[in-house]
Amino acid sequence: MTAVTRQEVLNLYRQIFRIARKWKSVSELEDETIQEKQYIVDEARKLFHKNKNITRIEAIHQCIEECKARVEIGLHYGIPYPRPTYLPPMGLAIPHSKTMRTQEKLRKQATPLYLKSYDEIS
Repeated sequence: MTAVTRQEVLNLYRQIFRIARKWKSVSELEDETIQEKQYIVDEARKLFHKNKNITRIEAIHQCIEECKARVEIGLHYGIPYPRPTYLPPMGLAIPHSKTMRTQEKLRKQATPLYLKSYDEIS
């Protein structure tokens, strides 16, 4: 990892913790705010720890872009949790059929950037 990339990753990590410290839930209930702050901190620690051994520059940049997207979406919508993806048409195909395999492939291709790491750890 280059020094510039390392600094960018550390800045993102700090930014997430600053966001968590200032976070207010949309409902402004104290319990929800505490839960959401804790979720932000736990999710950041889990994903950064999981990705700490990545050495390929392309993969590091993809993780950085995913992190930036999740931060922006969270700030925009006021919801720290990843937004769900929805099944494409014919989402209820028969298991072990050619249609089902095609649907699984389409779902993987349609997964947005900000959910790549989330799906891997779920």
